[in-house]
Parts: sequence; structure tokens; C-alpha cells
Amino acid sequence: MAASASYLSLVVLVALAAVVSGQLSPTFYDTSCTRALATIKSGVMAAVSSDPRMGASLLRLHFHDCFVQGCDASVLLSGMEQNALPNNGSLRGFGVIDSIKTQIEAICAQTVSCADILTVAARDSVVAVRISSYDRVHHRLDAIVNRFLRILRVQLGGPSWTVPLGRRDSIDANEAAANSDLPGPTSSRSDLELAFSNKGLLTVDMVALSGAHTIGQAQCGTFKDRIYNETNIDTTFATSLRANCPRSGGDGSLANLDTTTANTFDNAYYTNLVSQKGLLHSDQVLFNNDTTDNTVRNFASNPAAFSSAFTTAMIKMGNIAPKTGTQGQIRLSCSRVNS
Repeated sequence: MAASASYLSLVVLVALAAVVSGQLSPTFYDTSCTRALATIKSGVMAAVSSDPRMGASLLRLHFHDCFVQGCDASVLLSGMEQNALPNNGSLRGFGVIDSIKTQIEAICAQTVSCADILTVAARDSVVAVRISSYDRVHHRLDAIVNRFLRILRVQLGGPSWTVPLGRRDSIDANEAAANSDLPGPTSSRSDLELAFSNKGLLTVDMVALSGAHTIGQAQCGTFKDRIYNETNIDTTFATSLRANCPRSGGDGSLANLDTTTANTFDNAYYTNLVSQKGLLHSDQVLFNNDTTDNTVRNFASNPAAFSSAFTTAMIKMGNIAPKTGTQGQIRLSCSRVNS
């Protein structure tokens, strides 16, 4: 009897601890803000339709948030982390998140965190990229057919996943951590593994999340040394990039991270690596006679394996050190803490 009472007390304590600390749940806003997810999706779809590169930018923004003191929207605070070397002049998408936040505040005041908005927006960006690409190919279809396709095309996007919700926003940011914790374009394979391991992510998660480079672009300054000095690169590929990325100057010129299907979220990134057509040094190190070669081969030959690993890794990354319960705050504006 005493043992049963002790067990019951333990269960109650665990339950109370869960309430106090807060837990992420996909149904977190089901009653408090029923239109939250639809509003985020609509904002992302509009942004990517207007600027196809924005899908990759929002995905990268989420990554750079989670790798610095957890997924708490600290990267959205003006200054601080935004001034860090990996972020300054290259992070995009702040205006999109601000716009979505304004819309949500109008329907659910101080209810949905900026951290959750960014996390959901990253998920919706993966889907929106392929839908946007599909739209452009079929823009000549007549209005009646287009109305029909709008019903069906939601099934044509990239991999999707259920996002646990309930994150709260930080009241500070950490520029020093952004400079130290974010892997860069010149990172080695071991550097990448260490950076991801420090966040509780496995090597397979690291290779899968690197597949986000199937969309987006990079600045010449981040791959210049690779196309002129490295040997594990297809010569024709390197030559094609040099026209817009000269040895001297042009550091801001852009090139597609995936030259095969630049605006489609697929597994072409990995087939590029196998062909020594990784744009960044930190891309090609994943396939360079090393321990991650077999994972790259698997993802290159099996799109379903990549999609599964990517969604798993995105959920894990989105769960890095979230603030829940009474921690942090729900910001009224994503770029500044509440006064």
C-alpha cells in the first residue's frame, strides 16, 4: 500500500513538473489561437511566391536561431546576434517574420511566440519552395484549370512534419555564441560533427540538415577558395562559377547551392556531392572518402530516406533548448523585447 502511495505521489510530482516547466505540443494553439498555423503558412507562401529564394532564407534563419542558446527567436532581436560574423549581411527573412507576427497579433494578442512562428515558417518554407516552382511552370494554364490545381497542389510540396509548439521568446541574445557555435562554409567534416554533437544532434542529422542546401544561394566570398584552390571539385563546375566569382572582388555575387534543381527541395544536393559539385567546402567534405560518404550515397539514391531523415532532424533541431512555461516572454514585436 505504501509502495502504491509512493508511486502515485511520484506520478503526481512528474505531472506537476510538466505543468510548471511547460511542454511542447503540436496542439498548443488549438484553442488559444486557432488561425495561427494558417496565418503563418499564408505569409510564407506569399513570401516565397514573390521571392523563391526566401524559402531557403527562412530555413537558414531558423537554423541560426536554434544553434545559439536554443530555438528562442534570439536571432530576431535587432543587433547582437545579427551582427555576428556568420549572420551579418547574409541573414534574410526578418521582414517576413515581422509581417506574420503583426497579422497574428491582430487576431491573437500576445499569444503566439516569435520562436514558434519562425519554427513553423521554416517547415512551411520547405513545402512552399516546391509549390512556388510548380506554379511558375504552369502559369499559362487557364483560370479554370488553375482553380482545380490549387486544390491538388498542396500534395506536391517537399517533406512536411508536425511541429511541436509552445516555445517562448528570449529576452536577450548572444553575439559571442553566434560567432562560436555556428558552423561555417569552410568547416571540416569533424568541425561539423562537433558543432552538431554539441547541440545533441547525430552525424546522420548533420548530413540530413546539410541537405537544406538543395535550395538557396551562397555569396562568392564563401566559396571562392574552393573553386580556385581545391582539387576535389569537378573542373567544369569550377570553371562555370569563376565567371561570376573572380579571384579578386565580386565577393557578394551569388551562386545556387544546388545547380541541378535550384528552386526545388529534393535530394539533388547529394547527387551533386557524389559528382564533386558541392558549392561550399563544408558541403563537399561530406563526400570526400570519409565516414559520411555512405550516408550521402544513401540519400543520393533514395529520396525517401533523405526526406525521412531530414524531417526527423528538423524536429530534433526545433527542440533544442526551448524556453517554455514561464521562461522568457511572448514578444509583441519580434525585433525587440517587451518594455
